[in-house]
Amino acid sequence: MRMRITKKRIPRVGVILSALILAVVLIWLLVPNLFVPDDVAQDRRNGSLAPFTEGHFLGTDKLGRDVLDLIIAGTRSAMVGPICIAIGSIIIGLFLGGLAGWYGGPLDWIISRYADLTLSMPSLLLAIVAAGVIGGGYWVSVLVMIILYSPFDIRLVRAAVIQQKGKPYIESALILRMSTLRILMRHIFPNIALIVFVNFFLNIAYGLVSMSSLSYLGLGVSPGDADWGRLLSDGKALLYDNPGAIVGSGLAIVLTAVAINVIGSYVTERNLLEAQ
Repeated sequence: MRMRITKKRIPRVGVILSALILAVVLIWLLVPNLFVPDDVAQDRRNGSLAPFTEGHFLGTDKLGRDVLDLIIAGTRSAMVGPICIAIGSIIIGLFLGGLAGWYGGPLDWIISRYADLTLSMPSLLLAIVAAGVIGGGYWVSVLVMIILYSPFDIRLVRAAVIQQKGKPYIESALILRMSTLRILMRHIFPNIALIVFVNFFLNIAYGLVSMSSLSYLGLGVSPGDADWGRLLSDGKALLYDNPGAIVGSGLAIVLTAVAINVIGSYVTERNLLEAQ
């Protein structure tokens, strides 16, 4: 018997608040110069000011830069990387997972062993080692995280393709001698789009936390650049003079990650309700 969803599990207030948070983050991401035309301007005379001092809502860092301005300007480096991680991981997952699920046999064994081997390693620790050995850098960290996140999508897509492969509409397509590429692109992938969409949102949220962690450890953005993880790291030295630096950047990371998960779950729930 098919289970029916009779009511929304996610409170409407939570969805509205999450949508507002993501709307603000999106505006900061697309047009940061509208709010902070000169976010890295230094004023050492006003260094380490406490919140609500001299017009600085979250105070200033040790170089006299407004913390709120740094958070707004750091949205781009904080979010572009995770979005690229999610897109790259999904592309690899669709390609390798689709091949493994469709063809099976030795190809499936090789791809599955690669996924199992990568999943058995601590991803963040491996990213730290790889970024440190290669030389660090923002895009190097993004590339490393794409590789480390892809096994989750490979296994997800592989299982979904195997489930769809035995259904009557696929058998009909095979009888009509459709190509494998056409079957995957026009028939199977659209039917597994929902679970891929959900995992895409999760990858963004996890990527945000991972990239912020690398930046916190000094392996993401360059020193002095505006970034949530970097600001969180620099804020440790200002904890008693200006706690707004560490609180503001920490809240930006947590609230954005939670909002992404809530919206992803809500969209999925709505699609499930419409499908019944």
